[in-house]
Amino acid sequence: MKSRTPASRTIGATFGVTFALTAGLCVSVVSFAAARAEGIIIHDARGRDVTIGNTSRIISIGGAITEILYALGLQDKIVGIDSTSLYPPKALGEKPNVGYMRQLSAEGVLGLNPQLILAIEGSGPKETLEVIEAAKIPFVSFPETYTEQGLIDKIKLVAHAMDADARGACLAAAVSSDLAELKKLRDGVKQPARVMFVMSFLNGRPMVAGHKTAANEIIKLAGGVNAVDGFDGYKPVNDEAIVAARPDVILTMQRGREQLEAEAVFANPSFALTPAAAKKSFVAMDGLYLLGFGPRTAAAARDLALSLYPGLNEKAATWKPAALSVDCHK
Repeated sequence: MKSRTPASRTIGATFGVTFALTAGLCVSVVSFAAARAEGIIIHDARGRDVTIGNTSRIISIGGAITEILYALGLQDKIVGIDSTSLYPPKALGEKPNVGYMRQLSAEGVLGLNPQLILAIEGSGPKETLEVIEAAKIPFVSFPETYTEQGLIDKIKLVAHAMDADARGACLAAAVSSDLAELKKLRDGVKQPARVMFVMSFLNGRPMVAGHKTAANEIIKLAGGVNAVDGFDGYKPVNDEAIVAARPDVILTMQRGREQLEAEAVFANPSFALTPAAAKKSFVAMDGLYLLGFGPRTAAAARDLALSLYPGLNEKAATWKPAALSVDCHK
């Protein structure tokens, strides 16, 4: 056998290095692909990167999250929901209930052996979340942003967490179409109504919605203005503030036995002095439908707009919200 020349050794060495680099690159590509295959990474509302690997058994916390999952046709993967998950109506009948979103028990959640927990921002308490994290169950907190874009983003993010981006794009497109139709309807409002959202009465004082609340945003989406100004969130207000707000309409939510009735509200001396009382303008709507900021939000805003402005009925007659009928299960 002939001995190799230096040139042959150089070529051989070069080939060996090239092969090693190529092989190394292949390994890196394979490793990268494998890493991507390990799961989906979501940057959630708590500022954490959560890696999701298994979506076969999930617990849904928050009415909007559950509503989105059903709209995406992913209900068979749900093994538990919270008590705010009231839509679709069959959800509470066919899924175990882990309790109220802000009062979750670790035992109730972990007892369902979930592989993933999808929860709306604000779910808790902190102690329960710490136990869940210690159990190494991926917990994704979704931001609760009461805007049109926030609603679209929430739908897409829930779908992405479930590796169902195409379904999410389908539902987001339907909701975007509904919001565009809602704007056309809203453009027909000439004199915005001043609306006061009353959550409840606390020691005789009404708890009302200020800015940065779902109530404030749904009023705006419906073409109204919040009669309450000067603070964020929900706060009790005094008689003088109610009279000064001059609401044209009182808005509240239906919630079984505890819901407010027009007669009781307008019997209150401060409310009796408002334009709303003079016209007996009182609107009560299903709480999740009105304030949930899920796929039906545009439809809820349309219904509220028609209550505020009956003259829009003819304009809205031909609009059938797409989110209520679109099939995004594939």
